[in-house]
Amino acid sequence: MSFDLQLKGQRAVVTGGTKGLGAALVTSLHDAGVEVITTARSAPERPVAGVTYVKADLTTADGVTQLAQTVQQRWGHADIVIHSLGGSTAPPGGFAALDDAVWFNELNLNLMPAVRLDRALLPAMLAKGDGVVLHVTSIQRALPLPESTTAYAAAKGALSTYSKALSREVTPKGVRVLRVSPGWIETEASVAFAQRMADQAGTDYEGGKKMVMDWLGGIPVGRPAKPQEVADFITFLVSPRAASVAGSEHVIDGGTVPTV
Repeated sequence: MSFDLQLKGQRAVVTGGTKGLGAALVTSLHDAGVEVITTARSAPERPVAGVTYVKADLTTADGVTQLAQTVQQRWGHADIVIHSLGGSTAPPGGFAALDDAVWFNELNLNLMPAVRLDRALLPAMLAKGDGVVLHVTSIQRALPLPESTTAYAAAKGALSTYSKALSREVTPKGVRVLRVSPGWIETEASVAFAQRMADQAGTDYEGGKKMVMDWLGGIPVGRPAKPQEVADFITFLVSPRAASVAGSEHVIDGGTVPTV
């Protein structure tokens, strides 16, 4: 049996592709023979040869337009769009610490880039009747941490709802829409988050890491996921090997969410 994912020659756009999960996705797709355009606000420290990097701020409408125009001018259309951009810069302290600026920042980072980029790139995918759009959500939409992730969780919840609605609209026209809901991934951003929590509590990183795991109610596999583990799972889902998978949300959280 061959494990070829049949992705060679496909064209994929990955948002947030210079760090964390996004960087792992770029590597995974590139290794599978996919042409990749990715973007971030800063250039990568270790660029992958053959990958096109677009420096743009996708939290702004202008940044999304810049990326979409690059895709359209170079390829005409994308075969795969993966929205891995996301994160949180909200302070700890519960709901009272979240002013309007924090709320808008979380929405502009975790929801609006996907909405805007889909609006720009989906028409060409629909015209050819083929493609895959995948939104990276989060188990936080079902398991928010009131001390620190309320706004992030709400934004990811909105992304999940938007994604499901989009799937109902465009899947019958040939474009699969999927969601992947990771638990805690040990990316640069999550390490920084655990360190912020550790600093607040007067402990070290391992102490902060334990705090996060405890807040989540524990991770049965005993550790956060590695970025490459999640990236490889997503690469499979966007491949022709998973052609019957559509409209669904796939949890990869080490068993964190305690409910079915």
